[in-house]
Amino acid sequence: MVDIATDSARLEPAPEGSGEEQRAAPRVTLLIRAAKLVSAQGEFVCVIRDVSETGVSVRLFHALPGCKEYALHMPGGAIYEIARVWERGNEAGFTFAEPVAVEQLVNESSEYPKRGLRLGLCFPVMVHLLSGSSEALVENLSQQGARLTCDRLLAIDQTVRLALPDGSAKPREVRAKVRWRRDRQYGVVFDDTFALGEFARLAARLQAPALLAE
Repeated sequence: MVDIATDSARLEPAPEGSGEEQRAAPRVTLLIRAAKLVSAQGEFVCVIRDVSETGVSVRLFHALPGCKEYALHMPGGAIYEIARVWERGNEAGFTFAEPVAVEQLVNESSEYPKRGLRLGLCFPVMVHLLSGSSEALVENLSQQGARLTCDRLLAIDQTVRLALPDGSAKPREVRAKVRWRRDRQYGVVFDDTFALGEFARLAARLQAPALLAE
């Protein structure tokens, strides 16, 4: 397990079983807890690996954006300012700007175990209907659905097909149903949801495709 050190002399991950690891701040492991990393390059999906009062380590589905300062957004709404300390493959470690209450962070994660991540992505799509096709603009996106603006009048519970890009830059047709309408804004729910990794790679491709380069 990757370790986050508690002082500036030990900011790199310590070898397994070393005294450095044992002297680190107490931490709680969070298994498969998705969160959002927000940086100057955009919003990206990550999975929290472990956390202490002083830092956190995460796994991504692509390379880490080349920024120093980030904000960690939890699904329940809590936001933590963090700074990158180390990076190894698709894993990275960060320090909190100030000590956090680990129990509070963990409880927040447990309280909203099914709340999906919503990314503030903005990109054009084609909406296909039985009566024809129209251009639309996606304004935010989750694994389960999206909010979009479309000049075409759509009905509540109407089924539509969206031509979305996928993680490999190929168009993917997604069936969705209109759940709400406000003027020309619509909320749609996908028939087939995105897997977390697929969703993460799609977000990276839309904002910083170089992060997916092998």
